Amino acid sequence: MSDRAEHDWNPGTYERFRGFRLRPAMDLLAQVRDLPTGDIVDLGCGTGAAGPVLKERFPGVHRIGLDSSPAMLDRAAATGAYAEMIHTDIVDWKPATPPALIFSNAVLHWLDDHRQLLPGLAEMLTTGGVLAVQMPRNFDAPSHSLLRECAAQLFPDRFKVDPCTPPVRPARDYVTLLAPFGQVDGWETEYAHRLEPVAQGHPVRVFTESTAMRPVLARLSPAEAVTLMRDYDAALAKAYPAAADGSVLFPFRRVFFVLRTV
Repeated sequence: MSDRAEHDWNPGTYERFRGFRLRPAMDLLAQVRDLPTGDIVDLGCGTGAAGPVLKERFPGVHRIGLDSSPAMLDRAAATGAYAEMIHTDIVDWKPATPPALIFSNAVLHWLDDHRQLLPGLAEMLTTGGVLAVQMPRNFDAPSHSLLRECAAQLFPDRFKVDPCTPPVRPARDYVTLLAPFGQVDGWETEYAHRLEPVAQGHPVRVFTESTAMRPVLARLSPAEAVTLMRDYDAALAKAYPAAADGSVLFPFRRVFFVLRTV
């Protein structure tokens, strides 16, 4: 996660929806089979939600948690799931020895140029090593398009409604990209999340506040942020209407791929 200290991640906010965010990690890990000798790297480990699962699945293996957020790393270290913590940006990281597994759950969509990034990660692996990646692919959904539209309407000096170029491609594109490095499996899943009512605002806005909204809010004053959230909440209420109990159904698509090198 590539953020400077002054805009560090808020682990408490991020973990409000821990269950929804851990499920894809579990689905990804279920497709990782036996590993060769080498370290396991949780790339962009965040709060370490996947750490205990990796520890249980691969006991006795040297596990490394890597993230650019000091706050997230502190929370991840407290899980006791990692033997080593590394504070750095993913694009700057070079492993000391070829890893057996690079596991990346909901991180790489923050980084550009996947056509260079992913082959670079594949080349770091030991022979027979595995690159396992999950990324959200919900950028054309109302949750994201309405955020862009509201920001541009309210603050046209800072935001524009340009055609969105999604940072994440369909699964087939990653299978094609990584095929020269070994055997690749790719797939997509749309989760139908039932979000519970919240005390203030729309549940989908609260979900996005710790992720998609972060780069937008970073460019606004506190008063401007309140104005944006007001309009965003109103737009979301139409796109994701509440059920009688106040809950909201929130479809969310994610892309997965697992490469085993040769």
